[in-house]
Amino acid sequence: MPIHDKKLKDLELKANEIRQDIIAMLLEAGSGHSAGPLGMADIFTALYFHILKHNPKKPLWDERDRLVLSNGHICPVRYATLAHAGYFPRKELKTLRKLGSRLQGHPERLALPALETSNGPLGQGLAQAVGMALAARMDGKKHHIYCIMSDGEQEEGAIWEAAMMAGKQKLHNLTGIIDRNNIQIDGHTEDVMPLEPLADKYRAFGWHVLEVNGHNIAQFIAACEEAQSIFEKPTVIIAHTIPGKGVDFMENKYEWHGVPPNKEQAREALHQLRTLEGKITSEHE
Repeated sequence: MPIHDKKLKDLELKANEIRQDIIAMLLEAGSGHSAGPLGMADIFTALYFHILKHNPKKPLWDERDRLVLSNGHICPVRYATLAHAGYFPRKELKTLRKLGSRLQGHPERLALPALETSNGPLGQGLAQAVGMALAARMDGKKHHIYCIMSDGEQEEGAIWEAAMMAGKQKLHNLTGIIDRNNIQIDGHTEDVMPLEPLADKYRAFGWHVLEVNGHNIAQFIAACEEAQSIFEKPTVIIAHTIPGKGVDFMENKYEWHGVPPNKEQAREALHQLRTLEGKITSEHE
């Protein structure tokens, strides 16, 4: 079902607010990842404010959809989205990476009830999601499992073992989401370890493959809806995103993979993102 324009505008504005919180969090922390979290704000907004079955008042609700974040280093976007969704106060975002904080530099499952897994080493999340999908099917549960992955971690062999298992088991209750931003910590993916043809590789492993513009929220929602209608195989959505989205001096720069902004850079980034608010509103008038 097509998303109506007012809801789409609200989601785009929410994603912009989340990007601003990411900048503020990273500035306060003095460490952390900028490019990936900014690039995934639209997708996380779509998930938590339109797609997922979840309940902030009952984070361990048994019928909730599960979201596994395999590339745990982009957790600032998940934390910011969770705060906006009502899981904890937004003021807590300023505790990112501080000693004793619930918001560690990589997600810790026992710290927040809204987190399904702890994630640090890349390449492990898809196997965890496959296990959850198998367990849900065995238990006759109807919830859906989503697994967000980076493109860089597609270089990990464990990803393909899990992909092969998901294809064999025809896990239609599993949707993978790949952040195809073409960068990793020390360069562009196609220079470090070429991934293409990525879509064909997943098809060969028995997956239904969709490719979308990761900043087109309506397109991403439509892809998730299509995934729900596929009953004979798992689905992977390859979401093409711009790392550092919304901040011109960060966009498409792999150097911003694991670097936070300083005060001057954060001031300029927030100015650019606040300017975008008016543009988003005018585009929907």
